[in-house]
Amino acid sequence: MTNPNTPVQQGIEAVFPPEEFAARMAKAQAAMQSNGIDVLIVTGPENIFYLTGQQTPGYYTYQALLVPLDGEPVFIVRELEMHNLVANSYLSSLEAYPDNADPVAVTLETIDKQGWRNRRFALDKRGWFLPIAVYEALSQGLGSIADSAGLIERIRVVKSPRELEKIETAAGYVERGMQAGMAAVKAGATENDLVAAMMGTAIAAGSEYVGMEPLVSSGPRSGVPHGTWRRRQIEPGDPVFLEMAACHDRYHAVLMRSAWIGQPDAQASAMLDCCLDALDAALDKVRPGSTCADVHNACQTVIDKAGFTDNYRKRTGYSIGTAFAPDWGEGALLSLYHDVHAELEAGMAFHIPPALRRYGEFTVGVSETVIVTETGHKTLSKIPRGMLII
Repeated sequence: MTNPNTPVQQGIEAVFPPEEFAARMAKAQAAMQSNGIDVLIVTGPENIFYLTGQQTPGYYTYQALLVPLDGEPVFIVRELEMHNLVANSYLSSLEAYPDNADPVAVTLETIDKQGWRNRRFALDKRGWFLPIAVYEALSQGLGSIADSAGLIERIRVVKSPRELEKIETAAGYVERGMQAGMAAVKAGATENDLVAAMMGTAIAAGSEYVGMEPLVSSGPRSGVPHGTWRRRQIEPGDPVFLEMAACHDRYHAVLMRSAWIGQPDAQASAMLDCCLDALDAALDKVRPGSTCADVHNACQTVIDKAGFTDNYRKRTGYSIGTAFAPDWGEGALLSLYHDVHAELEAGMAFHIPPALRRYGEFTVGVSETVIVTETGHKTLSKIPRGMLII
């Protein structure tokens, strides 16, 4: 076991105090007990961050948190990341492996040293950062491994007061970034100009790197979902679509707004009005006791009544909070969709982005990041929601 006695001060970069992480770990171990799990292998960067505070853009290399039902967790980490781990967490036990080592072999050796070989293991088999080869090697070494998909996510979905504060701080960054982006919209500007204004302002305000790049497009390019900036110059008569996130201590907030150079297309104006009404209808359902389906169905009903069903083929929203690339959302935790019947609880946070498209021609939309409160909800932006017409 590597002793984390390094020149780096333990926990100096940690974004929460030790008691916050201890409470989370206790919840995880209680969930393990309820599910018959002796040792949980955690590989996803969001869940690792949630349980330990460890954050690094180097999660493209193998890292694994071994959480026993009783006792202290052990972290398997690349040597280059060891000091990062010490700075960001309060973990006392870790195994650092060099770049020429087989990290799965190190994991199995660590399990043997801990005396855990014949325990009941579980990991998230749907995790983005669990390559097939790694899973097969762990299975070969450990035998049967249960699926823990959703176990930590169910704990994460209701945020603590400290987490909500960070989301609200991120919302301040994204609001300033969006204001700068909207101010940069004009004929002759490029999509790159808008993104530079948006992200430059958000970063100057305090934002860290985000889980996904801004979605900014103009003209016919805006009619393609998830289009990103590509140097296109904005011309008179163009639609402009802007969506961006900002981040504080890995907690995100997101905003979407629409603009038009000149007189908007008549259908685009009707669609944006529909999006505004749909957002209001969805927000009206955001309160404890409503279900995720209730929120989505309220939004969908407005869109269907306006005749834009074919222009809206998606969920109404998703959980927002901790994120690493490739996504700024927590869609794996909870979606606002017609078949999701989980009840909303105070402390949940969502991004709700109704958007309508005439595919290949334009997109219009509007969104809010919202926190569920004890009595209803709280939206985190004061930027006008209507279309900006230049």
